[in-house]
Amino acid sequence: MTTMTACERVQQAEDVTAELRTALQKAGITLPSLGVDPVSCAGGFMAPLVELGRCNLDTARRLAGVLADYARTVAAEHGPEERRP
Repeated sequence: MTTMTACERVQQAEDVTAELRTALQKAGITLPSLGVDPVSCAGGFMAPLVELGRCNLDTARRLAGVLADYARTVAAEHGPEERRP
């Protein structure tokens, strides 16, 4: 098992956050507080966390719609045995 350094863990969290931000932007969604949780990066025992933050009702509704549309697409394309948990 390879152990990542603190800098590598933070970089990975920043990379994932950027990927998420880009995907959300493509869906027309902005989470204003999206970022790496600095508290989770301070220690060496837990993995860094991505802070999704708060958003207004319109943004939450759009996000729910995108997720619901995706879930319907997956359900239509795959049988129950092929769906991811």
